[in-house]
Amino acid sequence: MKITCLSKGGGFHLPPCHMLNFCGIRILIDCPLDLSALIAFSPIPTAFDALRFEESNNTEANDLLDSNVGSEKRQKIEKNLDAESLIFEEPWYKTVKNLHLWNTSFIDVVLISSPMGILGLPFITRMKGFSAKVYVTEASARLGQLMMEDLVSMHAELRHFYGPETSDFPPWLRQEELEMLPSVLREIICGREGVESGGWMPLYSAADVKNCILKVHTVKYAEEACYNGTLVIKALSSGVEIGSCNWVLNGPKGDIAYLSSSSFISAHAMSFDYRSLHGTNVLVYSDFSSLCDTQDIEDGDNYSVPTADKLLPMSFQDFDEFNLNSDENLEEREKLIFISSCAIECVNGGGSVLIPVNRLGTILQLLEEIATSLDASALKIPVYIISSVAEELLAFLNIIPEWLCKQRQERLFAGELLFAYVKLLKEKRIHVVPAIHAHKLLMNSQEPCIVFCGHWSLRIGPAVHLLRRWCGDPKSLLILEDVLNPELALLPFQPIAMKVLQCVCSSGIGLRKVQPLLQTLQPKTVLFPEDLRLQINFPIEKPFSVLHYTEAETLKVSCQKNSSELKIAKDLASHLYRITFKNQQIQICRLKGELFMENARYHLLPDNDPKHSLSRPLVHCSLPDSEKLLAALSKVGINASLEPISETESQTVCILHTHDPCKALIEIGTTSTVITTAGQNVASLIYKVVDNIFGGV
Repeated sequence: MKITCLSKGGGFHLPPCHMLNFCGIRILIDCPLDLSALIAFSPIPTAFDALRFEESNNTEANDLLDSNVGSEKRQKIEKNLDAESLIFEEPWYKTVKNLHLWNTSFIDVVLISSPMGILGLPFITRMKGFSAKVYVTEASARLGQLMMEDLVSMHAELRHFYGPETSDFPPWLRQEELEMLPSVLREIICGREGVESGGWMPLYSAADVKNCILKVHTVKYAEEACYNGTLVIKALSSGVEIGSCNWVLNGPKGDIAYLSSSSFISAHAMSFDYRSLHGTNVLVYSDFSSLCDTQDIEDGDNYSVPTADKLLPMSFQDFDEFNLNSDENLEEREKLIFISSCAIECVNGGGSVLIPVNRLGTILQLLEEIATSLDASALKIPVYIISSVAEELLAFLNIIPEWLCKQRQERLFAGELLFAYVKLLKEKRIHVVPAIHAHKLLMNSQEPCIVFCGHWSLRIGPAVHLLRRWCGDPKSLLILEDVLNPELALLPFQPIAMKVLQCVCSSGIGLRKVQPLLQTLQPKTVLFPEDLRLQINFPIEKPFSVLHYTEAETLKVSCQKNSSELKIAKDLASHLYRITFKNQQIQICRLKGELFMENARYHLLPDNDPKHSLSRPLVHCSLPDSEKLLAALSKVGINASLEPISETESQTVCILHTHDPCKALIEIGTTSTVITTAGQNVASLIYKVVDNIFGGV
C-alpha cells in the first residue's frame, strides 16, 4: 500500500485529501474546495468603490510607467494592505493543492467523506478521461449537491457584474501582477512555497454539478459496496455532519480504516461509529482538526496516557465511560447558549443580527436556541433564511431520520418534530426566501431581525449586501464563523461599527481523546500526521506501530493479512487429500480448479475443461535429509557418496554420486532436484527413492 497526503486541509470547510494505492487500485479520498481563498477577492463593489478603484489603477499605472522609464524590468513593490489591494475581478476557485499534478484518468475510485468533501468534484468529473467510480453516502450526496448549486447561484451575481470572461487565463494570475500584490494575498493565491497557482479554476456550471451527481454511487452506513471484485468499501458514521463518514477498505491483502474528522458530541448527526474500525491492519488517522484546536494548543500540553512508557488496550466500555465523563459536550452547549443570548440582546437593543454560517449542524442548533430564547423573552422578531436552496434543504432534513442521532430519532418515535424549525415555519416566525431581492422579502421585511445566509467568506451571497447595510450600526451584530483571517475577511467593509462575534465550534477529535481512541481500536499500524507529532506523545510500549506521514510525500506501508480465506466449491472440496509434513507442522493438498476473486475473497471452482485433465508432475515440499537419502538408496541396492559443497554454490544443498550398480549424479538444490544417469530404469528407481524422502503432493 502507498499513501500520499495531497493536502492536510484547513478545518471543517476544507477537509484533508489523500491518494491511496491499495491492491493496485488508485483511490482519491475527498475532493474539497479551498473557499477560504475567496477573501483575496473583492466582493461586488459599490458604484463609488468601482470609480475609486478605476482612478487608483490609472494613477498607479502612470506612476509605474514613469518609474520604469529607461529600465526593462518592473520592480517589486510591497503595497499596504487595504480594501483597494483586493482583486477586483470575477473570482476563480482554488482546488486542493497538489491534486492538479495528478492525472485524473488514472484514478480508479473516489471516496467522499462529507458534504464539504464533494465541492471540488465537478472540476475533475468534467475532465477528459475521468472514469473513476465515486462513492458517497446518500445524505452527503444530496447535501453536497445543494451546496454546489447554492455556490453556483451566488457566483452568478459576480459573473453578471463582471461580464463574460475575455480569456482563459485571468490577468491577476500573471506573474507580474502577483508580484504587485501584498504578501498576504500573494500567499493565498500561490501558497507559502509559491507553487499553488496551478490549482485555480473558473467555477463549474449548474450542468457540471448535475453531470457530477449522475456519476456518483450512493451508499448507506455499513453497506458493503464492491469495486471490481477486489475491494469491499464500507462507510461508517463519523458524527461531524449529517452523512459524513469514515471508510473501511477490505482487500485480499488486508484492510484499511480511514479515519476522517470525527466527533463524539453530535446533537443532530448520527453518532461516531468507532467500534466498526476495530482491529484493522492499517488505520490512516487524517483528523487534522486538532491543529485548529486553539484551547488545546494554548494550554501547551503534550498529551499522552497517564502511564508514560506503556499504552495498554482499552475496552469499548471503558472508552464509552471516558467519553461520558468528558466536558466537551457541555462546552459546545454553552457556546451555543452564549451566541444565542448575544443575538437576543442585540435585537432587544434595536439592532439586527447577521449569521453567515455554513455549518448545517450549527445553523440547526442556533435556530432552536434562538427560537427558545425569543419565546422566553416574548419578542416578536422575524427570522429570515436567505438561500437559493434553503426551502429544499429544510424539506430534505425533515425526511432523513436514519441519518440523525439517537435523540432526534426518539423524537420521531414519540410523535414529535425532528427539528424545531418546522413549527416556526408553520407559525411564520421563520421566513425562507431564495434571494435578497426576492419579492417576498422586499415587501415584508422589517428590522430589527435575525438573518441566516451565506457565505462565510463574506465575498459572495446575501451576506455582502446585508453587511454593507449594517456595518455602520453599533447596535447590530455579526456572528462570524471561525475564519483563519477575520481582519482580512472584514477588510472591504471597514470601518465597522457593528459588534463582531466569532463562532468557534468543534469539528473533530480533541487531542485528549486521540490516544484513548487508538487504544480502543487496536490497529496493527497507525499512519499519523507528522504535524501532530509534537501534540501527541506515543509511549515506547504500545500495541501498534506508528508511522508518520507528511504532506506531498508518498509513504509505502505493508498491510498484509496473517492469513487469507479461500472458498472452495463443494464438488472440489470432496476431493481434498491432505498430506502432513511433521517437520514443518503443516498440511498441504493439491487441487485443480479455476481461481477467481469476488467481494475481495478468493474462490476456487472445478475446472471442467478436458484440455486441463492431463496428469501433472508431483509438487514436493521441504528439503531431504542427505543421510536419510543415502540410507534409502542403500536399501534398494544403490551405493552412493556425498560430495562436499563449495561456498560459491549457494543454490545447491548437496550433491550425491552413485557408484554401484551404476553411476548417477543427484543434485539437490533449494528449488529443484536434478537426477542425471545413463539408464532410464535407474533414473526411475532413484526418482522413487527421492520422492519418498520428500513427500509429494
